[in-house]
Amino acid sequence: MSIEDDVALLARVPTLRLLGGEALRMLAIGSEQRRLAGGESLFKKGEDADCGYVVQGGAFRINDGLSAETVAEPGTLIGELALVVAMRRPSNAEALEQSTVIRIARSLFQRVLESDPAAARRLRDEFATRSSQIASDILVAGAKLNN
Repeated sequence: MSIEDDVALLARVPTLRLLGGEALRMLAIGSEQRRLAGGESLFKKGEDADCGYVVQGGAFRINDGLSAETVAEPGTLIGELALVVAMRRPSNAEALEQSTVIRIARSLFQRVLESDPAAARRLRDEFATRSSQIASDILVAGAKLNN
């Protein structure tokens, strides 16, 4: 795929779209592509997370090892939080078929945010909105459980 194809794919990801075209171009240029065979592990639960992945082709099973399982298809960002904070992977990710991802290193993502303060503010505002919604959802769920 070309850089322009990668930019277009990154622009489909809601969180990344907030950054704007120039920042997406920097991410596309600085990121790496990785190919995986069906059944191959992208990462395992508990591993250090230093990047996020955008599914370019194929599909991945994301499983926390307990009960939560989802399938990530093209245009899905896997490991979003790892782009902004050091953490361990909370789940396993395995290719369901031959698949490709764009690997975005946290260090690259942070350099992009540092070079574009307006993009960083948009991302901060999005995370604040999500956090507020999660807190509200927890309060509503707690109230329902207490009734």
